[in-house]
Amino acid sequence: MKVTNKLWVGLAVLILISPIGLILPEVLKAGSAWGEWGLDELKEIVGYVPSGMAKLAELWNAPLPDYAFRGWERASLFHQGLAYVVSAVVGTALVAGITILIGRVLARRER
Repeated sequence: MKVTNKLWVGLAVLILISPIGLILPEVLKAGSAWGEWGLDELKEIVGYVPSGMAKLAELWNAPLPDYAFRGWERASLFHQGLAYVVSAVVGTALVAGITILIGRVLARRER
């Protein structure tokens, strides 16, 4: 099997198991994943919100916030898992597409 095929298989496996991120925090009573806190959670954990974060918090809104579609925040675990998988596919496709595009542009410059 070619190295690139192994890469795609590995990415597919990671995409398919991404809904584990929904299950483990519940089972382990862990709350949000480390580093993925919102301003409200950060204030609860640390006691304050850094001024830079508060000022820039509304600058960027993720296309799939919390890895879910708008309105699916309270959906069933199956639907939330499906949204996780779709989010992973979209993210992987964007990163792969941009990487391939940059690679082609750089390859043309070398000719």
